[in-house]
Amino acid sequence: MQINPTIFKQVMARFATGVTIVTMQHKGQKHGLTASSFSSLSLEPPLVLVYVGKRADSHELICQSRAFAVNILGQEQQGWGRRFADPAVSDRFAGIERRVAVTGSPILPRCLAWVDCRLHDAYTGGDYTIFIGEVVAGDVAVVECADEIRPLLYFNRGWRQLMVGS
Repeated sequence: MQINPTIFKQVMARFATGVTIVTMQHKGQKHGLTASSFSSLSLEPPLVLVYVGKRADSHELICQSRAFAVNILGQEQQGWGRRFADPAVSDRFAGIERRVAVTGSPILPRCLAWVDCRLHDAYTGGDYTIFIGEVVAGDVAVVECADEIRPLLYFNRGWRQLMVGS
């Protein structure tokens, strides 16, 4: 017996997550997708994981390039989160200055942090693939005080902001 799919989606919607854009490039073709399915996995070696739907354009590019970057979004980048989640947008990088990481993956500007990864392993997880990346580079945004860090969150099927208490 399995859980009702509608209930399962409602349960998962109650879990607040950060928002990332996973980027990759292979033979001049770049792509990216919005993902909340990102987590650290290991410190030694430094590993992270992302889940990507098998039907997503990005899935094949990660398999081919054997690399990806994860860009952690701040509140002011909600527009990018929407853009990279929209399958109707053909050039998701239009108008966004970016640089190229060690692996060739695009790094987006002014993100809270980013990691650049070589594909370490991949596992099937239903209609998704769990990509494990070995972190080869990364950085964090420079801020004067921790209260200036404003992550973009996703909760209950909507974009949210973290409010810092006094």
